[in-house]
Amino acid sequence: MLILPITITFGTEEFQDGVNLTHKEFYERLIESDELPITSQIPPAVFEEAYKAAAGQGDEIIVITISSKLSGTYQSANIGAGDYQGKVYIVDSENASLGERILVEYALRLKDQGFSAENIVEALEKEKKNIRLIALLDTLEYLKRGGRISKAAALAGNLLSIKPVIAVQGGEVAVLGKARGSKQGNNLLAEEIARANGIQYNMPFILAYTGLTDVVIQKYIDDHESLWKGIVERPVPASVGGAIGTHIGPGAIGIAFFAASNNNDTK
Repeated sequence: MLILPITITFGTEEFQDGVNLTHKEFYERLIESDELPITSQIPPAVFEEAYKAAAGQGDEIIVITISSKLSGTYQSANIGAGDYQGKVYIVDSENASLGERILVEYALRLKDQGFSAENIVEALEKEKKNIRLIALLDTLEYLKRGGRISKAAALAGNLLSIKPVIAVQGGEVAVLGKARGSKQGNNLLAEEIARANGIQYNMPFILAYTGLTDVVIQKYIDDHESLWKGIVERPVPASVGGAIGTHIGPGAIGIAFFAASNNNDTK
């Protein structure tokens, strides 16, 4: 498996997310910086180079990208495949970060089971509709700095300890609700899981956090142990990198899973 990283720019310095900029280093810079870093999509030439290397080894190529409604990466992947038509399968995950990750994990599981590239893609296109990605943000500051909400809305939200609960629906980010404090926000996350009729534990799922510490997500896991205890081992949360952390800031927690039923009310 090959991961092509997003470029993150702080001022005049460019970094490859997760390559020469660790998650810890990113959040330290983010917190200290007065200006929001810039994220750049992967250019077609980078995809083309990756296709060339894989095709040269005789590999079948499946590409899974962030939602085409959130980034031009899907378009870049298609442009880069110009000379490799019929050899490259490109899947728009219709999701982001954690949702994209569990779709990749599902694809790798199918690969290990001996599925062909064509059959894997067919399964991905079907199952991606069942993915739910829900997150609780700690602050509105980074949405304000990125121009996604007004300064007045951010100020009012921060004064009232408003913590938005967001999701990816139809390939785009949507606000599901606004909670007063972390406890109410955690309850909203649990309610959204219930709306999906629970988690398919035989499929990949993941919990994750942004920032320098996992204290908040560990507390969430403890407080909602009924979601996992006696079903699976205690979840090990992952750290979310700069490509997403730039836009939602530190202190956020999230979960991505395949819904137990194909109920698209939250999708």
